[in-house]
Amino acid sequence: MKDRVIVFDMDGVLVDVHESYRATIVKTVEHFSGRTVSPRLIQDYKNAGGWNNDWALSERILSDYGVKVAYEEIVEQFNCFFLGSNGCPGLIEREQWIPAPGLMERLAANWDFAVFTGRLRMEAAITLERFARGLTFDPWMCADDVVNQKPHPEGLERIRALHPERRMVYIGDSVDDARSAKAAAVPFVGISSRRNPGHAALTGLLASEGALAVVENLNEVESVIAK
Repeated sequence: MKDRVIVFDMDGVLVDVHESYRATIVKTVEHFSGRTVSPRLIQDYKNAGGWNNDWALSERILSDYGVKVAYEEIVEQFNCFFLGSNGCPGLIEREQWIPAPGLMERLAANWDFAVFTGRLRMEAAITLERFARGLTFDPWMCADDVVNQKPHPEGLERIRALHPERRMVYIGDSVDDARSAKAAAVPFVGISSRRNPGHAALTGLLASEGALAVVENLNEVESVIAK
């Protein structure tokens, strides 16, 4: 057992979700409202904090457009787009693994891995099985494993309880990730991709929430966490 643990958020950290979760928000809102929500507007909501749940965010955007839809109906339609239905592939299949070849293996030489994500465990399993079969994340802390969602620190606190007396760092890409880390007193490294339409604003927000550093993507964290 190593004396250090990296806790990874998944979306925007381990996997690029522009064409999966973000695209599913767009399709869900369009399905119910006939309106196309821009990636920048989605990011503006995310930057405001409190919108880690994409089902709830879809409901909020629809409400702001003056369209009232039952939450359960939004969840059902979102999942059809994201996971696929009637033999059609879901947008989850468009996800791309972010770490460059060899990065995770180098990190694993000195760090154990864990995951704290707003995904459901089933959704996390699909992606980790697809991209990371040879890697061990212990534990996975998913949305259905905690009572309180980010930015509440419950997930990080439970991971720390499993790894007492070990150095821990959390890597995430949202204000909610940063606030969760701050509340749990866990050092935080922020990810702010230039592909993100709200890149500049997000970079400033993550820094203001106390990030040790804010980097372009996971491939730039080695030198930061080695300090």
